[in-house]
Amino acid sequence: MSRKIKTWTGTLAVTVAVALSLSACAPGGSTSPTASAGPVSDDVAGAGNVTLTVWDQNTDPGINEAQEALNAGFSKKYPNVKINRVTQSFADLKTTLKLALSGDNPPDVIQANQGYPDMGAFVEAGLIRPLNAYDELYKWSSYYPESLLKINSFSADGSTWQGDNLYGVSQTGEVVGIYYNKKILSQLGVEAPTSLADFDADMAKAKTAGIQPMSYGDIEKSPGIHLFGVVQAALAGADTVNSLVTGASGAWTDDVSVKAAETIQGWSDKGYIAKGANGVSRDDALADFTAGKSAFYIVGTWKQAAISEALGADAGFTTLNPEGSDTPVTTGGEGLAWAVTTGTKNPDVAAAYLDYINDAASAQTFIDEKSLPSVIPADFTPAAGLESDVFNTYKTVTESGGLVPYLDYATPTFYDTLTAAVQQLTDDQVTPKAFTEILQKDYSAFLASK
Repeated sequence: MSRKIKTWTGTLAVTVAVALSLSACAPGGSTSPTASAGPVSDDVAGAGNVTLTVWDQNTDPGINEAQEALNAGFSKKYPNVKINRVTQSFADLKTTLKLALSGDNPPDVIQANQGYPDMGAFVEAGLIRPLNAYDELYKWSSYYPESLLKINSFSADGSTWQGDNLYGVSQTGEVVGIYYNKKILSQLGVEAPTSLADFDADMAKAKTAGIQPMSYGDIEKSPGIHLFGVVQAALAGADTVNSLVTGASGAWTDDVSVKAAETIQGWSDKGYIAKGANGVSRDDALADFTAGKSAFYIVGTWKQAAISEALGADAGFTTLNPEGSDTPVTTGGEGLAWAVTTGTKNPDVAAAYLDYINDAASAQTFIDEKSLPSVIPADFTPAAGLESDVFNTYKTVTESGGLVPYLDYATPTFYDTLTAAVQQLTDDQVTPKAFTEILQKDYSAFLASK
């Protein structure tokens, strides 16, 4: 294997694991049990002719091109392996994946969303393989920071996120933040916001000037997680959000989450978020932003390539500092985990594929396609502009402990609960307090069942 060991930026440590370290052992380490039964091998050529069916949602510009290049590179290295790639949107993947995994002809490799709703359910149902033995073979624990591996780990029964068994590895880093149009902000005479108060004031100026403050479309529902996550993180700070998502302490009905809900509903009432946003797709919202019709757009770094191509030097990216802090806190972590299914007939080949598309060379492939890898090479210097904004923000929030987990990780049903509730919130169908009570009901039921 040609992987170069320890190429990530020196002190990279995703904050998701700071509050999450709890009592779990690091997956793949010497203290972790090896859950994969039987010997494993990296002899791909000796496997004979193999077709790997791979399901992924790497459809965004830049990320898609990187994936295509990596697939071609793997088949070139191993001519006996054909990749049958099946791509779907994130929403479609969530809808169809469990049924496919439990069917008679499951895919060999999948991307699985972390947390209880998807990865935890797949582990509990025995649909994806623990990768501890492959971690030992390919030295993933020497490449990835422990904090990133923890996000992709569970207990063997799927009951505890961040458990002892590793179930996936991730290619891309993710930070949800605020993209902005530098030309519009210059016209308004404002700087990129670094606090929630700044952001609110900048949107008020845009509204007064007749410019749509924020592009937002939530027909797919997942954008609501990002909207609420950014606001809650900026108000609550890392410790509070981490404790909530992991079930360590706190309640979704606490004052800070109510205030976050009040803030978002206030943006809707003031027209900062356009009315009817629940009927607008995120792609249409992005198109409005890149066409210069709005000042801001909240989304993750997976849209870096698309926004860079459309806006060029006018594109910027920022995150928000909680009051009294000089470093940002926001939601994010890493891209969906690449996992090996229990239904595959070629687990060694599937694991070798995971290694190939997630190593240091693959990181450079993503960089070349204007996308953020989960592990940034230590000697890489991003170009000035949007790339620098994105890469330096990722470095800052991971090193400072300011990157908190996606909120839908919290319970097996929290994705559906939260996304539906945000739609109700922005459409004035529920009060901010009632919104938080919906979340707490789901959360309390899950904690009581553990």
